[in-house]
Amino acid sequence: MSGRSRRPLATVLAANAISISGNALTLIGVPWFALQTTGSPGKAGLVAFCATLPVVVSALVGGPVIDRIGRRRVSIASDLVCGLALAAIPLLHRAGRLDFWVLCALMAVTGLFHAPGETARHVLVPDLAGRAGTTLARAASLFDAVSRGARMTGAALAGVLIALVGAETVLLLDAATFGLSALLVSAGLRGVAAAEPRRDAEPVSPARYRAELREGYAFVIGSRLLLGITLMVMVTNGLSQSWSAVLLPVHAQRNLGGAAAIGLLMAVWGGCALLGALLYAMVGHRCRRRTVFTLAFLVSGAPPFLMAAATDGVWPLVVTAAAGGLGSGTLNPILTTVMYERVPDALRSRVAGVTTAGALMAMPLGAVGAGYLVERAGLVPTLLTVGGLYFLTTLTPALFPSWREMDAPGPVSSSGPSRPAPGRAATTPRP
Repeated sequence: MSGRSRRPLATVLAANAISISGNALTLIGVPWFALQTTGSPGKAGLVAFCATLPVVVSALVGGPVIDRIGRRRVSIASDLVCGLALAAIPLLHRAGRLDFWVLCALMAVTGLFHAPGETARHVLVPDLAGRAGTTLARAASLFDAVSRGARMTGAALAGVLIALVGAETVLLLDAATFGLSALLVSAGLRGVAAAEPRRDAEPVSPARYRAELREGYAFVIGSRLLLGITLMVMVTNGLSQSWSAVLLPVHAQRNLGGAAAIGLLMAVWGGCALLGALLYAMVGHRCRRRTVFTLAFLVSGAPPFLMAAATDGVWPLVVTAAAGGLGSGTLNPILTTVMYERVPDALRSRVAGVTTAGALMAMPLGAVGAGYLVERAGLVPTLLTVGGLYFLTTLTPALFPSWREMDAPGPVSSSGPSRPAPGRAATTPRP
């Protein structure tokens, strides 16, 4: 496949949308399934811990593997394994063979294989944008907007479907979405050079693998902005995981009337995030990135925790979700554009693996820690504690001078030095 074509970019957008819709089903279905079958917030947090810890491990070591195996092959294999693992959960439960440790193990498998597939699709966007004849900023915003829309749709469906057909059926549907995503990538990216294995790579050896891995880490450490973004989002992702995996399901079960409230809140958040991403795509180039990023994080970070602690009603949380979603929609387009501007293609998979691993590192602790705190201290004190920590963390861009580099444009590069250079920007750690 050569020349200008929009089909590969459309394929990645569609496959990512389907996969993320399934992820939204998992995000609601698995915690709800764990709460229903165990009755324990602590065990629900432990399931989330088992799902997220392997994501960190695979992201830490997976960058060089993605390039050698090929981004298309990694995306397909990732989706197929995740789909099979998720389908096994309800099937084993119906057969009476789903022990708690088996549930944890299956979620660990999905976590281990999920990150490489998502990273493989993400790092293809700059090449596919050029092939489609669109600008990098527009492609990055479109990529995030489609993802936000899929998350909104998946969340709304999850809340309704759990109430109508149960969490088990929702997990089977989730497995089917992974299979459909794999089929799309298999057919739509065949012959795309950037999606195939690197032909110029040196022979595989432990020494060469370690060297390539070190290049990604050195690149991140050499950039104050990149390191700062990764550390900040590491903390906020951990706190956000405590909300989605434990605090919101427990709050919905005790005070909001069930899983439908979770679907409503996540759908409102996703819809407003989609709107925020589209608005940023239209007018974001006129604004200072650091200012928008800071304000958006302040609006979307702590308020949901504090509002849930202050009220047992759904509608105040809906209003908070609308404002928070609108702000959060601008975050990933900013981070994605900065990455695509600054990180050369030769290092993109490795840098994305390192920053993704860093951004996800606190997520396992966030889930299991929230479950422990709810059982020991209660729901409201936990919500106030986590919300306060979130607020303090989101002040970081306004306090540290290195974040001013976010507004310094960098050259778009499809190739570049194979050694780290200071001042490079970040991947998209998905706040």
